[in-house]
Amino acid sequence: MRRIIALAALSLVVTAANAYALTIKVQDVTFTSGSEAIAGYLAVPESPERCPGIVVIHEDWGLTDWVKAQTRRLAEHGYAAIAVDLYRGKVAYDPEYAYELMVGTPPERALRDMEAALHFLADRPNVNKEKIGSIGWSAGGKWSLLLAENDLFLAACVINYAPLPTDPAEIRSIRAPVLAIFGSEDRSIPASDINAFEDTMQSAHKSIEVKIYPGVSHAFENSGNTLGYREGAAEDAWQRTLTFLNEHLK
Repeated sequence: MRRIIALAALSLVVTAANAYALTIKVQDVTFTSGSEAIAGYLAVPESPERCPGIVVIHEDWGLTDWVKAQTRRLAEHGYAAIAVDLYRGKVAYDPEYAYELMVGTPPERALRDMEAALHFLADRPNVNKEKIGSIGWSAGGKWSLLLAENDLFLAACVINYAPLPTDPAEIRSIRAPVLAIFGSEDRSIPASDINAFEDTMQSAHKSIEVKIYPGVSHAFENSGNTLGYREGAAEDAWQRTLTFLNEHLK
């Protein structure tokens, strides 16, 4: 097994801090999921050219400012990114409530919402509907994989320290290339699950890249996680994510 181990305002214009980032526009949007109108946070490059799209899927805590910041960062690198609010406006500020919101979100509803967000992007004239991917963190990573298991046209899937499916049939249904990022000290995700997931993907001839960062635990990419955030690993994970997305979506 091969593995590398290493370390809201409407139409608001945001200018990126570094010279390589694009100027973007952000917008709070609503779109239809089944019979419901749900909210999303949209960030797009200010460019006349068509761009790839990303469905951004929040952590257990909901659509927080940190998730919105990741959505803007993706737009700064040339992606039309929409963060879908799976919790219907609720945001958690303590672990117990975050867990309650996460377990109270029916998988079938989450899938319907993500598909609706994907179609919202695909219907935009400046988005290349053949090049839409997904990214999620923690529970959002689990949902990102759920989208990859069920959407025939998803072109890339990124998961960050996400619970993994163990049913080989579910894993074999994934069609999109997958980048899976973990911390070696994350007690919530057994190494046996990571190994089984990677082995099943490889045996089914699926595209899979697994990255495990030593000495870091769950949610190490979130700068709001004051105990677990690790800047070096987080920045490397971000650059690895951009490389993966650029390879499969651009």
